[in-house]
Amino acid sequence: MSDFNLYAPEGANKNKRIVGRGSSSGRGTTAGRGNKGQQSRSGGKIYVGFEGGQMPLYRRIAKRGFSNYPFRKEYEVINLCEIETRYENGETVNRESLIKKGLLKKVSSMIKVLGNGDLTKKLTVDVEKVSSSAKEKIVKAGGSVVEAAVADAKSAE
Repeated sequence: MSDFNLYAPEGANKNKRIVGRGSSSGRGTTAGRGNKGQQSRSGGKIYVGFEGGQMPLYRRIAKRGFSNYPFRKEYEVINLCEIETRYENGETVNRESLIKKGLLKKVSSMIKVLGNGDLTKKLTVDVEKVSSSAKEKIVKAGGSVVEAAVADAKSAE
């Protein structure tokens, strides 16, 4: 006998409840389904929101308004503090370099640089969007933001 035999705790494993096996089994006749009605029948299920044939609430309420969901754009957010730790002076921050450095999770997503943290290195930032505070800090450190990528993202909106 070894010291590392594993056992399930008491009550963790229960036997399957078998119903409908005659009246003497204790769960015969109606098999735990109660008497009559839709739930007692086989195949007698109702969908979520069913109100017994009455017009359901989700159909009574008018469908109004505008949803931006199909048109929304999701951005992968990268802060200046992350860029500061991973990049050397004079490098370019773009999609390819962000993937190599492990900062970009989704390859297909658009990128936005936010101004959280300080920047001391001279970098060229070439991404879809840059916040105004991040742009200020990049220019203050002697770097530059490529306007073409920012302009393209604005024209696409």
